[in-house]
Amino acid sequence: MGIVPLERALQLAADVDLDLVEVAPTARPPVCKLMDFGKFKYESALKAREARRNQQQTVIKEMKLRPKIDPHDYETKKGHVVRFLRAGDKVKVTIMFRGREQSRPELGFRLLRKLSDEVAELGFVEAAPKQDGRNMIMVLAPHRAGKTASKDGSGAKSASKE
Repeated sequence: MGIVPLERALQLAADVDLDLVEVAPTARPPVCKLMDFGKFKYESALKAREARRNQQQTVIKEMKLRPKIDPHDYETKKGHVVRFLRAGDKVKVTIMFRGREQSRPELGFRLLRKLSDEVAELGFVEAAPKQDGRNMIMVLAPHRAGKTASKDGSGAKSASKE
């Protein structure tokens, strides 16, 4: 209808038994529509619910290690990290130092660097290793483009083993 004075717009709404709903209040001049306000609220709630459903949930899994971890235990923990990254989750790797181990933070850096190098094809270091009191923390995130490719690759590997 174009730009209409407020009184005229309210009169038009009353004539057709509808509400005058402000759709875009930030626009100049503000955009209004003649519609049923209850229906408008219901539809906007549906849109908001749909947007929440389609929202990506970021899950952070945590893996705790010690500086003097056994090689077999390390491989098991690395397998968990690989599984988490393939599932598309971020992984927070924590190295816990106890007693005199705190005076040797380079052991933790070395272990975290080794882990990040071994899972480099699945994820990247989002937060570099840093000392946080008795712990050293690093965050690994999955590659966005490689997420679907890694699932295809894992399926081919398991099929060849059978």
